[in-house]
Amino acid sequence: MTNTCKVCGLTSDAVEFYDGVKSHCKECHKQKVRENRQAKADYYRAYDAIRFQTDPRVKARHRRYQATAAGKEAMRKARKKWMNEKPEARAAHIILGNAVRDGRVVKPAVCTKCGRKPTRRNMHAHHEDYAFPLSVIWLCATCHCKTHKDD
Repeated sequence: MTNTCKVCGLTSDAVEFYDGVKSHCKECHKQKVRENRQAKADYYRAYDAIRFQTDPRVKARHRRYQATAAGKEAMRKARKKWMNEKPEARAAHIILGNAVRDGRVVKPAVCTKCGRKPTRRNMHAHHEDYAFPLSVIWLCATCHCKTHKDD
């Protein structure tokens, strides 16, 4: 059976069709999807953000990408961009890190927000104001992420 695309008029002899989609060829269907995403950009941006946080397949794909050479390079560029755009935050992190290393500031064992006892590596220092680099709230990684999302 030959299908004909209702948009471009080409038949299945010349172009491919998705299984179950008989009225549009693959290229016309892709263009329709692109236009829809562009027209509803805010909706899809919010949808994708939620999906990234909740879908384990998306998280796994992201972790796999981060392990590749291209992923590592992308993370390096993002880190460098962040350091260039936020020098006051970077300076506060360095000052606090030195103070922790020297024993002038001690990381607590539990999160000040939820009381959970994460690993030492997952205990984060949250700065309310980077002008005061040693004035921090110690949070677990989960509470730290929630704090920044609420801002």
